[in-house]
Amino acid sequence: MGELLSQGPLFLACLIFMMGIVVIVHEYGHYAAGRLFGAAVDSFSIGFGKPVFERRDRFGTRWRVNWIPFGGFVKFVGESQLAGDVGKLEAGPIGVAYPDLNVWQRSVVSLAGPFANFVLAALIFALFFGVYGRPNVEVGVMSVNPGSAAERGGLEAGDVFVSANGKSIRSSGDVLVEVMLNPNTPMTFVVKRDGTDKTLTVTPEEIVRANDLGQVVAQATIGVGIGNVEVDAPTHYNPIEAIGQGIIETGATIGRTTTMLTRIATGRMSIHAMTGPVGIGDVSRRAVDRVMKQENVAVSTKLVELFWTLLSFCAAISVGVGYFNLLPLPVLDGGHLVFNAYEAVTGRHLPEKVQEVSLTFGLILLLGMVVVITWGDVIETGLFGSGGG
Repeated sequence: MGELLSQGPLFLACLIFMMGIVVIVHEYGHYAAGRLFGAAVDSFSIGFGKPVFERRDRFGTRWRVNWIPFGGFVKFVGESQLAGDVGKLEAGPIGVAYPDLNVWQRSVVSLAGPFANFVLAALIFALFFGVYGRPNVEVGVMSVNPGSAAERGGLEAGDVFVSANGKSIRSSGDVLVEVMLNPNTPMTFVVKRDGTDKTLTVTPEEIVRANDLGQVVAQATIGVGIGNVEVDAPTHYNPIEAIGQGIIETGATIGRTTTMLTRIATGRMSIHAMTGPVGIGDVSRRAVDRVMKQENVAVSTKLVELFWTLLSFCAAISVGVGYFNLLPLPVLDGGHLVFNAYEAVTGRHLPEKVQEVSLTFGLILLLGMVVVITWGDVIETGLFGSGGG
């Protein structure tokens, strides 16, 4: 707990940096799409609360930096983001009121925020592939814990993973992700042993343990030590190929996110598998702390490693924020798409009273989710002695 509190400024700096980039990109996606259709924008705000800086541009839009530096929003004239906004029309900004855009234009504006997040993630992944290429490795089983799920399933030290649940294994991360997504669920592994492929069934066990960053969390595990063995030089890509690989990696991350949320919804995974702002800040803090505490490593090397570490987090967060906003909750972009779908089918706006009730209910549900997720994140930070240091 003492270490966490002493690193409060580092925690806040990491949280503001990581969330700031992702949220600004998300909101600018909405803004750019809206302006493309001539929509009047009341404000573009970074953070919440009262502004510490504000400037009004020639279109009458207020560009604001607010004193609570978490998140942000863009507000179009006449847009109903909360129940109190329904039927209101702000005066001053130049352009078309948001309700006067046609249903397809409003749908594009709603989709533009998540799309911008996916583009950001794809560009970050592309940068990784362009600089480092894709490693060509085999993932081997270095050790098997006695009495573990892996031992019961027949895995042995020296085995090489070929696939997990039909998905090819190209890095140790592929194995870890598939195991994480399948707690207490039988998995099919294909491993290479003595030159022959063997198919094994292993059921990951969900246990509470410290992860690589020291957070004590419920994690699925099969009880093996794994490692990468380089079998060839990395595959390098030109800029166009790297972008293609970045798009593919973003698609794969979206697929994993879909799987995780589906399993949370069906009770196969805990909702605490989701991470909110507190968890993001804590993970970033721990990563920074671990990198900067390395001994006999030049500061310049640490800073380079830190840059790539935080950038990789930023890509994952960007996909998560984009995907989360597509959920069909009325206060999220996905909820606005539901409203638009109603209008597209019926030819008329959803009644204002229904919008008000929906937005209020959606906000209550969203706040409930935030409380549950944040509580889990707080426990994982170790603030109350339950987490790792």
